[in-house]
Amino acid sequence: MADAIIPQVVETVAAILKDKIRYEFNLARGVDKELLDLSDKFKKIREVLDDAGKRAVKEPRVKSWLKELEATAYEMEDILDEWKYSLLKPEMEAKEIGCDIFQHFMEILSSCFKKFSDRRDTAKKIENVKAKLAQILKEKDEFKFEPNSQAATDLVRVQSTSSIDLKKVHGSDIKMKKNEIVRKLTSPQDVSHSNIQILSIVGTGGLGKTTLAQLIFIDPKFDKDWLKIWVYVSDPFVEAVVAKNIVNIVRKETSPQDVSQLELVLQNLRYSISGKKFLLVLDDVWTEDRDKWEPLKINLEYGAPGSKILVTTRNEKVAKMMGTLDSDIFYPKELNLEECWSLLRDSSGKSEKESGKFKDVGMKIASKCKGLPLAAVVLGRLLWFKNLDGWKLVERSEIWELDNDELKLFPHLLLSYNELSPALKRCFSYCAVYPKDHRIHAETLIEEWMAQGYLGSISGNGAAELKGREYLENLAMRCLFQDVEKSVSGEEIEWCKMHDIVHDFALFLRKNDDKERSCQVCDPLLGSHVQKYRSLSWDKKVSCHVCDCLKSVRVLRIEYNSAPPLGMEKLIHLRWLDFSDIALSKDGLEIICRLYFLQSLLLSGCELTEIPREIGNLVHLRQLDLSWNGLEELPESMYSLVELRSLSLRYCSLKEIQKEIGNLVQLRELDLSRNREIKELPASICSLVELQILNIEETAINCLPEALGELSNLRRLKLCAFKVGSQYNKLGILKKLHRHLIGSLHLKIYSSSMSEMVELVEDARQEQVKTLLQKLETLEISFKGTMNEMEQSSLSSSSSMWMEVVEALVPHYTLKELKIEGYKGSRLPHLMSSPLNFIKEICLSDLSEVSSLPAMGKLPLLESLDIRYVEQLKLVGRELLGIESSCDDIVVAFPKLIDMYFGNCSEWEEWEDITEEEEESAAISIMPCLTHLSIDSCESLKKLPHRLLRKASSSLRSLNIDDSSELVKTYREDKEGSAWRSISQHNPHLVLLE
Repeated sequence: MADAIIPQVVETVAAILKDKIRYEFNLARGVDKELLDLSDKFKKIREVLDDAGKRAVKEPRVKSWLKELEATAYEMEDILDEWKYSLLKPEMEAKEIGCDIFQHFMEILSSCFKKFSDRRDTAKKIENVKAKLAQILKEKDEFKFEPNSQAATDLVRVQSTSSIDLKKVHGSDIKMKKNEIVRKLTSPQDVSHSNIQILSIVGTGGLGKTTLAQLIFIDPKFDKDWLKIWVYVSDPFVEAVVAKNIVNIVRKETSPQDVSQLELVLQNLRYSISGKKFLLVLDDVWTEDRDKWEPLKINLEYGAPGSKILVTTRNEKVAKMMGTLDSDIFYPKELNLEECWSLLRDSSGKSEKESGKFKDVGMKIASKCKGLPLAAVVLGRLLWFKNLDGWKLVERSEIWELDNDELKLFPHLLLSYNELSPALKRCFSYCAVYPKDHRIHAETLIEEWMAQGYLGSISGNGAAELKGREYLENLAMRCLFQDVEKSVSGEEIEWCKMHDIVHDFALFLRKNDDKERSCQVCDPLLGSHVQKYRSLSWDKKVSCHVCDCLKSVRVLRIEYNSAPPLGMEKLIHLRWLDFSDIALSKDGLEIICRLYFLQSLLLSGCELTEIPREIGNLVHLRQLDLSWNGLEELPESMYSLVELRSLSLRYCSLKEIQKEIGNLVQLRELDLSRNREIKELPASICSLVELQILNIEETAINCLPEALGELSNLRRLKLCAFKVGSQYNKLGILKKLHRHLIGSLHLKIYSSSMSEMVELVEDARQEQVKTLLQKLETLEISFKGTMNEMEQSSLSSSSSMWMEVVEALVPHYTLKELKIEGYKGSRLPHLMSSPLNFIKEICLSDLSEVSSLPAMGKLPLLESLDIRYVEQLKLVGRELLGIESSCDDIVVAFPKLIDMYFGNCSEWEEWEDITEEEEESAAISIMPCLTHLSIDSCESLKKLPHRLLRKASSSLRSLNIDDSSELVKTYREDKEGSAWRSISQHNPHLVLLE
């Protein structure tokens, strides 16, 4: 991982030589020259790191050389850190002294003497590093490394063939996938755009992709009328070689032509497959270069319509580049434990009969394979000549700890690893710092990569974060991550995991073969861990001091219920610190504020009631999380952190946000949610031109600054209840926010006059507001205003304006959840009964004028219906179901409805039942998925619709009747009576809840 830190050292050296002018400070004589000389040496070494990294996997001496180089580079960065710290410290302390001029003068005098001492110390330490680097350079020449661009690997790629031993195929998933893919390959296809269909099998190395392709290739369905071609592709992808191999198989002869003559080979390819229906398997494709694939694809199009190509690859990006649709990409699953043991047993040469005494320990070994067929085969072969004690020894060992000469488990992963750039390699191997099966938070991982310097220079343009995202996507595409969870928008990875075998491989890459350092103060394992990763999870339950072994740590996470380490002020190299959920005193926080190189500081849930002004010392801070603390105000110094990119103040007790927040010009994400006393945003927030995410959910903010919609980079806005009315916002403000508001909107409408209602409708019909509404998945409309008597009277006589408002606000198609409260129209809008609406949840509350419900049974995806406080509702008629008795086609009312609730409908007297003919009709289905029915505080309702409920009874599991006196008498108090039996006679699972 030396290539991770060397660029950082080179950049830091350049910065120091520049900064010495700023600080009016000369280095000790010759030190600046020494620094430049060291920088040049590091640059020369960097040129051979790619080759060194590949050779280190198989050559222990090269691996040790790389580790020594990495340690030396980190040592150099530590020296430079300490030098910069010695300059920053008096400057920061001078800020803290304030107006005490005499003390300030004494500090300056003291710092002058200290600078002189630091100069000599720095010079001496640099001399030591120079001596180490001289030895490293000497060894570099002895190893005769190739320059990066010419580096090659000697890993052997075993060529695949179509031959397969069916007795060695294990797993139910592979057989199911095989049948599914064969069906796709043999089914008719749309040939309007292409003669050939391309399917891909994607998965990590060793998962059984080739085996699956072999099973498909030998299927009898392809024995007749198909030209079958199997080509092992691998890397490098040479178009002429692939084309020649196809031609040789088709002609059943070896072509003598020069493969360098690409045009000639492609002509022969076109001639060989022209008019023939073929199945072409391209096994183990690596190239992402479309220019290499296009010439082949164009000429393969000359095959007969219905021809198919089946690709196996470790990289989803390859599959898509070749033209595979998402629906034609298949991902094999891992073996289950029993299947893994069966494969391991067969591979170990043990018959089912003689393997009895090995089974217990064998199952434990099989569990190490985590479903990876190749792992089971390799470990099985490893166990071939071992007795039971030998099996137990393997079971007790970590896979990555087994003898490297004996174990050949990782070559398939080494091939993938060696395809990565040096930057991706270091980012990948760092992931071993997490425990196995850990659910990795993508954003946190990227922040840690940044803290380690893996993403290059941290500039103000967001390039490092973007690079981190690209790296994460790249590793996921290559199947080095699994269980990938994407954001709601589907654009970014939010969470992922590493397969245990991949994790073992990452551990193997970081394995330290040197003897552990002895230490009288701390656990040597901690020191070794910091040496390998510069990262540490502190889980000590008792307070103990930070040892010098840990001083070089860059990433530190204090685990829950742990005692914070004493002497944290020594950890001056820290870039990333997570103190979340650890009680932290003001003094403790002041110590943290002396760690001047911090880039990320996570202090969520630390029981903080105030932030010291020393927080302003953290001039490099990019991320600050102060959520879930009892903070009522922020110090002014916080607004001087101009490097800040992310600030979370969620769930604090802030009363206001000061106008100085406009100073945080680099801020990209601001979370103010759940600060229920914040009533307004300062206008200066509109000067945060880099702001991308703003969350003000569950605040008391009444009005938004109108210029907020002019922030060109804002892409996600989470609002509190958006108040509309004369003393609040105009709905038209949303037209400037239509690009930013995602997902949900809660409108609180305060209307006191007809003219305001008219204006509301006009605003809702503006094109940009309509665009915003049509993107919503959740919409809540609460009518809060009170009309004067004259206005109210006119609205009572005609509710058309209320209907216009709701119809203008409620969008079609995209909406999944709708809540309407306080509506004063007499009828609900027609769109609530439109089969074109794909809504899943509806909640209607406090509808003072509604006396009947629309045909919501027509809504095809409605799962939950909640109706409460509908004062005028006396009859729930059969029109609610949306069925017509005369209809000849099959009709389904409420096809997806699971939960139905009626509450506080005090005037409701009757629920109209369906007819006997409708109950018996096979063409009518009613609420086939209804599981829970609840009726609460509906005192006038005497009877339930028995025929309707019997029709829905197969799925109904619970009936809850509460505070409805007439229904309680009829059903709950007489559970053996005819009324209850009438409903439950065909459903023994139905429960009447008390």
